[in-house]
Amino acid sequence: MVVTIDTDQTTGYEPWRAEASCGTLDGTLAATFFSEELQDIATAKRICADCPVIADCLEGALERHEPFGVWGGQLFLNGRVLTNKRRRGRPPKVARPEDEFPLVAVPERLIPMLRTA
Repeated sequence: MVVTIDTDQTTGYEPWRAEASCGTLDGTLAATFFSEELQDIATAKRICADCPVIADCLEGALERHEPFGVWGGQLFLNGRVLTNKRRRGRPPKVARPEDEFPLVAVPERLIPMLRTA
């Protein structure tokens, strides 16, 4: 008996990735989406906010338990979604505008899957 396996299953490639806003061929955005810097994280979340496949990206990240980075407009750390992140040390009395993350809504159907830290 011969079993055929789609190339998507063997390579891990998900078809929606071709439409993703972050899908550059040269990989220049990888540093932004996997950075510890608050400005880079905010930039990545802004890119995600306008992405046509944001729900598919977030769903895939939740299923794979992504350990780190911005996926589907949400920041992951140790497989959990971080609701906020701040600089090291004492927080300022007045928040810095560059440290404000854009709020990216989670689709209703994915809310039960969320594991927040």
